Amino acid sequence: MDWNLNERLSRGAENYPNKAAVLFENEKITYRELNEYVDRLACNLASSGIRKGDKVALILGNCPEFIITYYGILRAGGVVVPINPIYSHEEISYILANSKTKAVIAHSLLETMIVSLMKEMKSIEKVYYVETNHLEFAWEQLIAVEKSEYDFPLITEEDLAVILYTSGTTGRPKGAMLSQRNLCSNAESIAQLTEFTADDRILAVLPMFHIFCMSVCINAPIICGGTIVISEKFSPIDVIKTIMREKVTLFAGVPTMYSILLQLEGYSADHFKTLRICLSGGASLPIQVLQRFEKKYKVNILEGFGCTETAPVTAFNPLNGIRKVGSVGIDIPSVMNKIVDPVGNEVPRGEIGELVVKGPNVMLGYLGMPDETYASIKNGWFHTGDLAKMDEDGYIYIVDRMKDMIIVGGYNVYPREVEEVLYKHPAIIEAVVIGVPDPIFGEQVKAFVVRNDHLLSTDDLIVFCNQQLAKYKVPKEIEIINEMPKNSTGKILRRELRKYSKTN
Repeated sequence: MDWNLNERLSRGAENYPNKAAVLFENEKITYRELNEYVDRLACNLASSGIRKGDKVALILGNCPEFIITYYGILRAGGVVVPINPIYSHEEISYILANSKTKAVIAHSLLETMIVSLMKEMKSIEKVYYVETNHLEFAWEQLIAVEKSEYDFPLITEEDLAVILYTSGTTGRPKGAMLSQRNLCSNAESIAQLTEFTADDRILAVLPMFHIFCMSVCINAPIICGGTIVISEKFSPIDVIKTIMREKVTLFAGVPTMYSILLQLEGYSADHFKTLRICLSGGASLPIQVLQRFEKKYKVNILEGFGCTETAPVTAFNPLNGIRKVGSVGIDIPSVMNKIVDPVGNEVPRGEIGELVVKGPNVMLGYLGMPDETYASIKNGWFHTGDLAKMDEDGYIYIVDRMKDMIIVGGYNVYPREVEEVLYKHPAIIEAVVIGVPDPIFGEQVKAFVVRNDHLLSTDDLIVFCNQQLAKYKVPKEIEIINEMPKNSTGKILRRELRKYSKTN
């Protein structure tokens, strides 16, 4: 099996030399041009001292330079360390130090911070900026000169390719080490499951530094000779205009994006008619949002499951097979999922346990953290920390994160079950459920909601929940807020709501 991203890009340049690989605003880059830029960048990185295995931080938003640099680092034999450009000084400092980054490629807006960071850590030898007036540090110099004869290092499928840092909800972020095999096998599976062809155009509006976008919107289309249409950020009306203008055929988003698009007035299925499929991941998609979106825009959303450590997809609803609403689907090719009890034994179908994953997509481990690696990967199975159940047909249903489960007087309450009930109310746009301390029952259920009807009261919602939930599952308190706290991928930050709840 040829699991090598560099080879796949080279093959695309041979097979589709004049076809658009990347479209961004008024810019078009063909496969031949993309491959040439990648070659030049790789040569210049090598001539500046980057050797096989050296870490290169990539701190950019969504832009063509991200894709060129990503593949250029890999071709030079380096390891890509993608970093969210809106991270704080402390967050970026930690990642650069932990990864022992040797070079940094960032947007010029971060120049002041990068200069300060270079004074703190001596491991950084080179820095290049996109959109800078300082010619000696300009990213353009990496692709301006035609490549000289250079023998690129041999890259194998087991070589480390990317280090992605987890969000660090339980402490310091952990660097998940992903190999060429991890990334290429997953991109291949995604392409197969979505029946991606060279005629497809996918919208890359998810952040490129995130594994969801990296695998689904960059690696998968390049493997197939498809076109990547870049959106700099998620602006719902701009997204619809881009879909129509560029005749986008695939859209990948997180649940929040679908919820926002659903709330738009004046848009219909006509605006989405070029789309043949939508993909959802990153968090559980509320059933009500899925059904309303599909009814309004007449395009199916296929939900899947994944995590950073599995590059990311492990399960997916089939395009032409049976699609089960509320499920994240079945095993993708070459990957196995199972549900286990606390000691690792598989539980009977229909019972709740932890979801574990095995396959070529499972990470090499956490950088410099052998204990955490050992705790998460046991006998080749990665433990996701997600509670789930599997039906007789092998379809997986995510119940909740293990750490998010609420115990009320000894009874288990899964936040998603309560959230799904809240989403059934036509005035609810978003809902999140957390556990709060209770002196008698240990914990109680609290809900945060965003509404579109200002006449709706919390008492109305509690009555609504009482009609559909056992008494111990009904929120003791419901708080109406104007906006949910979210990260850069649009994922709701449950931990921020916990902090907010403690201080109010």
